[in-house]
Amino acid sequence: MADAAGAPDVQLEVPTPPPPPGGLLGGYFRVMIGFAGVSTGIIVAIMLVQIVARYIFNSSLIWAEELCRYILVWQTFLLIGIAYHQGELAILDILSGHVSPRVRLALRLLAYIPVAWFLILLIQHGIVHAGRFSHQTIPAIDFIWTSITGHGAGLTVFWIYVAVPVGCSILLLHLIFGMIDEIRRAFGRDTGERAA
Repeated sequence: MADAAGAPDVQLEVPTPPPPPGGLLGGYFRVMIGFAGVSTGIIVAIMLVQIVARYIFNSSLIWAEELCRYILVWQTFLLIGIAYHQGELAILDILSGHVSPRVRLALRLLAYIPVAWFLILLIQHGIVHAGRFSHQTIPAIDFIWTSITGHGAGLTVFWIYVAVPVGCSILLLHLIFGMIDEIRRAFGRDTGERAA
């Protein structure tokens, strides 16, 4: 088709992510997507209150930005596995459509193995790094909790930094299952299931 000026009408196809699987994995997807919605709602609510407090009441919530930053850190690391599964991470895939499934598997393994090793290193060092902050309390949470109850919450910065090894572990599991899926496709083990 062409428009009035004679230029061809270009249509881009946006790939749709695969639907969440059923069973235990489907439950995991629903929990993570629910967490994404609730945590985003909390961030929006906190920032709206902060805007009202600052520009209408000429005051400021000293804990708002810090708490939103911590929620964003946990969002990033908990939801990166879902983003990977749905193909929302940046990827440069030039050869996959032009090679056989086994060659594609070899190419993917060349990428998967170093990434998996890097994630293992991040998990190990992330746990060590988080452990170094197991005695330092989170100022924002302590301030809020002290205002409500009269004593500190005692929640440490460890719970912020531990998001890195937790998120990397989740992404590593997604990567392993993706690798298994690629192997099954390369050796034709799921072709019969799809045909049935």
